[in-house]
Amino acid sequence: MAGDKPKKPHQVFTLVVQLGRKPGDGLPDGATGAALMCYASGVDEAEAVRETVAVLKQADLAPLDVTGYGTAADREATGQQIEAEERELMARAAEENAVIVAQMTPFYGDEATEAPGSDV
Repeated sequence: MAGDKPKKPHQVFTLVVQLGRKPGDGLPDGATGAALMCYASGVDEAEAVRETVAVLKQADLAPLDVTGYGTAADREATGQQIEAEERELMARAAEENAVIVAQMTPFYGDEATEAPGSDV
């Protein structure tokens, strides 16, 4: 089709999603919420965030906040080291055009509320 726009290539973004509680969410008893480390495919970070929130809502989770850390190249530019296992999960997200939840950390109400890396 001559009038079709070329598709933008998808990239994989690293996202951390904070979850609240919701009945039937499957989080551990006593948890007040959780943080999920996700790898999500999208043409840009905004699309990756929208897709991630939609998938989590379909899974009966309650996303409250999403922090984006960019692509692997963005992260490496800030000096972060990316392990082989993490690269494999990113490759899977790209291949499947998917959201991959790589890690879940439950909160029990005693965690600091400051962002990681802050000096508080």
